[in-house]
Amino acid sequence: MSPNPDPSTFERLPGLWAAYQQLLRGATYTDLTHAFFPGQPHFPAFPDQTFGHFVSLDDGALFEVHQYGFVGQWGTHVDPPSHMVAGGRTISELKVNEMLLPLCVLNVSEQVKTDPDYRPTLADLEDWEKKYGRVPEGSFVALRTDWYRRWPDRERMANADAEGISHFPGWSSEVLEVLLKERGVVAVGHETTDTDGGISSTRDGDYSLEAYILGRDCWQLELLANLDNVPEVGALLLASWPNPRGGSGFPARAVAISP
Repeated sequence: MSPNPDPSTFERLPGLWAAYQQLLRGATYTDLTHAFFPGQPHFPAFPDQTFGHFVSLDDGALFEVHQYGFVGQWGTHVDPPSHMVAGGRTISELKVNEMLLPLCVLNVSEQVKTDPDYRPTLADLEDWEKKYGRVPEGSFVALRTDWYRRWPDRERMANADAEGISHFPGWSSEVLEVLLKERGVVAVGHETTDTDGGISSTRDGDYSLEAYILGRDCWQLELLANLDNVPEVGALLLASWPNPRGGSGFPARAVAISP
């Protein structure tokens, strides 16, 4: 097809092909994930990733085959409800129509510059909705803090004080309650290693916000990246992951599709 086809060409394309040609082919695709590797930042209780060759072209083998060993919650990853809820949906039970969603980006990066423990407030959400309208039902809301820029420096990601307490941003209960109960979002995501923020997770052992998300049969993406390159409204999130039967977490690939 020529770079500037006759508009009537689109009308002759079957199914969703016309929409792809008109809206998606020329869109901007932004990778929202980190490439994972041994030694990367991760939850302290988890073992490091192992990686090696099963067979190698360099050794004369017909194929190059790598062998990986890692926990499900590794790198940019998906947490299904079963991660914290007995009997909750597993990865293989997440619906594929939940993997392409309207993307809303709640930007609190300026607040985090002066307060690494910042959590979004209802005022932040109200400001977003004053600009763009009500958060749409069935959407994905990502919390932008620009914390991903610290990747892959483990010390900067953890941002621990002299007592070993981490200081990094997290979600807040009041904002999550509005998003999940009143706005009906399908899933949320953030750039840090924990939903609940550094103080809650490392000082208090409190993971109640993550439990709240998963307890409402929603899922989340952790360790997102590049949200500063995505518009706050108007983009789509394409999220994907392998399909392990009964899986409680797995590395994910997430892409923002912007006009």
